[in-house]
Amino acid sequence: MIRPYELFVGLRYTRAKRRNHFISFISLSSILGTALGVTALITVLSVMNGFDKELRDRILGVTSNITIGAVGGPLHHWRTVADAVKGMHGVTGLAPYVQGQGMLTHGRDSSGVVVRGILPADEPRVTDIGGKIVAGSLDALRPGGFGIVLGRELAWKLGVDVGSHVTLIAPEGEVTPAGLLPRLRRFTVVGIFDVGMYEYDTGLAFIQLDDAAKLYLMPHGISGLRIKLADIYRAPALARLMARKLGPDYRVRDWTQEHANFFRALRMEKTVMFVILLLIVAVAAFNIVSTLVMVVTDKEAEIAILRTLGASPASIMGIFMIQGSVIGVIGTLIGAIGGVTLALNVVTIVPFLQRVFHTTFLSSSVYYISQLPSHLKWSDVITITSVSLAMGFLATIYPAWRAAQTQPAEALRYE
Repeated sequence: MIRPYELFVGLRYTRAKRRNHFISFISLSSILGTALGVTALITVLSVMNGFDKELRDRILGVTSNITIGAVGGPLHHWRTVADAVKGMHGVTGLAPYVQGQGMLTHGRDSSGVVVRGILPADEPRVTDIGGKIVAGSLDALRPGGFGIVLGRELAWKLGVDVGSHVTLIAPEGEVTPAGLLPRLRRFTVVGIFDVGMYEYDTGLAFIQLDDAAKLYLMPHGISGLRIKLADIYRAPALARLMARKLGPDYRVRDWTQEHANFFRALRMEKTVMFVILLLIVAVAAFNIVSTLVMVVTDKEAEIAILRTLGASPASIMGIFMIQGSVIGVIGTLIGAIGGVTLALNVVTIVPFLQRVFHTTFLSSSVYYISQLPSHLKWSDVITITSVSLAMGFLATIYPAWRAAQTQPAEALRYE
């Protein structure tokens, strides 16, 4: 246990002017290295959290938190299923949908798409697609009107705008005396959306639910139900609960299953970045070792005097552990303050740097996320500072142990 005496001497050694200025330089570099590492870790992880949150919001703005479908075919009596799950705790909205593959053509241009039939009045309960409309209106999708809402990239690829006509070819064909013919239907473009995700902007189209049921031969059923939750992170648990409640005839999937590889890759990238940047703190910790080893060598005579006055090896060890820990604590605190400050002001700092250097870091013509997002998580700050303090403390053990092994007679022989 460290007593006031060890604390007093250790802090005094930290504040004292050194005869060897090189030791002071290494101490300063250790503090700056620790501060730089902690600042970089907090800032980079906050930016990665911002990208993760931005991408998740964009994906879940088009897809659903949970989907319920029937095994081996359309979902019949979907209103009964909806009544069974809408009262569950955490469910904030649900909406039916019909989904199928198709090909859109306009003149000589064509593109494969995922076609989703929706009810415009119910769609805001489960997605934010209504807020992503940049031309036309989602409410223009009416039963029997055969209107269609396209992504901006898809509309550009086909060369269409609101009011243009496109032909949708469905894979479900009709048997005629001439053979199997594909089902074709002419649609009018009534809206264009832009969610900022190329996958959706170029490969997704919305039509009215009844029109989709006719086109994909589902007169008495739908593809499934989409459900929105108050807390998206409870989706796996609620999906399992719904599956048990509905039984084996229904298939329940949540967003973590549908986009598992994508979000797993983001988590892996964040973990690797944490380990790489942690090496900066590790280098600073090695500097603490070097500093204390030189301090111990420089103060062998003083250590010997303390030993002859009755100081135990444990007391000597505590003195130098305090001295080294102070370096780690100061560097960690400076880095934590700097990292939190940068993370909270990235949105302001990056535009300023772009104006100063007359450049654009994330061009909107190349990247769908043209602003550098940042989302500070205090759990990350606590983890980083704890790891940094632990590394600083561990770096003091060997030099302090070496100081404790100093023999007074040997150290004072040539004094």
